[in-house]
Amino acid sequence: MARNIIVTSASHLPAGQRKLVFANGRSIVVFNVEGRLHAVDNSCPHNGASLASGRLDGNVLQCPAHGLRFNLATGCVPGAGGLCLKTYAIHEADGHIVIQLDDDA
Repeated sequence: MARNIIVTSASHLPAGQRKLVFANGRSIVVFNVEGRLHAVDNSCPHNGASLASGRLDGNVLQCPAHGLRFNLATGCVPGAGGLCLKTYAIHEADGHIVIQLDDDA
């Protein structure tokens, strides 16, 4: 069963910003890319490096450890058979940023 978790105020995440949040034992990076929200695990699937400080180029996040690039919309490295990040459903409601987490998350 999925639950909605408020992670921050929408005013704390203007366009072009990111925020590291913790929810249900998970470290998650939340991005506002040109008004579009994205949420991904803060752990590169290659070696577990933190992605919170990764370089962002449009909708693509680059891992600071080894340079892997992930599309924030899909969570995956471009191309077939690439690694993928865990992504979370995210939206704004009543002035808050809300992430949807499964009970096992």
